[in-house]
Amino acid sequence: MNPPIRFLHELSRALAASSLYGPQHPARYKAINTCYEALRALQVEDEEPSFSFLGRDVVYGYDAIRELQDWEWSDRFATIGVQRIEVTADVSPDEFAIFIEDVHARLIATPNGGIGATGANGDAAGRGPLQSENLSRQTAIRFGPIGIQGATTGGGSVEPAMIDVPVSLDEESEAIRYIHSQVASDEAVPLVEAEAVVRSLSGALHSDGQMLIPLLKLKSFDQYTTTHSINVSVLSMALAEALGNNPRDVRIMGVAGLLHDLGKVRVPPEILSKPGSLSPEERELLERHPSDGARIILNSDRRLTLPAAVAFEHHIMINGGGYPRRHFARDCHYASTVVHVCDVYDALHTDRPYRAAWPSAKALHYIERRAEREFDPVVAGAFIALMRKNERGLES
Repeated sequence: MNPPIRFLHELSRALAASSLYGPQHPARYKAINTCYEALRALQVEDEEPSFSFLGRDVVYGYDAIRELQDWEWSDRFATIGVQRIEVTADVSPDEFAIFIEDVHARLIATPNGGIGATGANGDAAGRGPLQSENLSRQTAIRFGPIGIQGATTGGGSVEPAMIDVPVSLDEESEAIRYIHSQVASDEAVPLVEAEAVVRSLSGALHSDGQMLIPLLKLKSFDQYTTTHSINVSVLSMALAEALGNNPRDVRIMGVAGLLHDLGKVRVPPEILSKPGSLSPEERELLERHPSDGARIILNSDRRLTLPAAVAFEHHIMINGGGYPRRHFARDCHYASTVVHVCDVYDALHTDRPYRAAWPSAKALHYIERRAEREFDPVVAGAFIALMRKNERGLES
């Protein structure tokens, strides 16, 4: 058994033993010590190992561990807000024991955590920005939800005023086409280009002290993926700013919105542009794109963990519906709820081969009706208020 897999298996055994035996029981001590030895063996070949848990996938460093696909502990960790584990230095036995104690405490405190659930632990599953209480008590091993670093308490002095107008953004569109072509050729995500597009879109959002949202109009159906990626990035940044996130985190959500549908490069174009209903086989291929997108992003750059989480979760509803299906019920990341509502709005508000674009008012009414079922009610409410304020501004 290779060292990363061995460590994870020993970790699950140590946590199970912690629930079965008291703190001084020899079996508990032995399981924790064996897991510690597995970690030290792993650090011989990788001084700073990191693991991410995204639905069915366990990601070690850059790569998904195929042998652990559908591993039940992946969903279990994510459910308790442990979407990522990072080892940043040599770990002492006492530090490791604290790590096991902290993770086990989450397991027994979280509903559906899988081990003697007795109560709730608030936002541990990562519904909001990563806060200090989400981190372990020592720094040699860090764990918690994949997250942005924090949000401001207010929205700042910029008054949002959005318009829905045809604009060019030709250079940004060309950059998106280049990113997709690189990924389709099995190359890594060109992060420099993605960040450059987001910086450009962020600049386009603001003019004369106001927030201006330039939404691209679809010129032809084969441009849908490019147009949609840009629009969702723009909308996600506007909504994130309206929700009070700081500028750094606004840009992170812009990158997440830009890359959320990257997995569609693996879907045949004839399925994406089919005017009629999809067959079960075609539907299955389409519904793989969130998982494929998360893998593509994580395999490209470990710094893109948050965009990978959003790519995986952007079709999951707040009530647990949607896809991909998960073994354990848990909340989606806060950033995923932001991108999700923007993704649905732009999809409804754009011409598709199988239907005409919905008017903005109809798309907003759909989101309003499905708040608390499909959409986070706070995020959906902020989005609706933002868009309706724009409509009132245009009428006056």
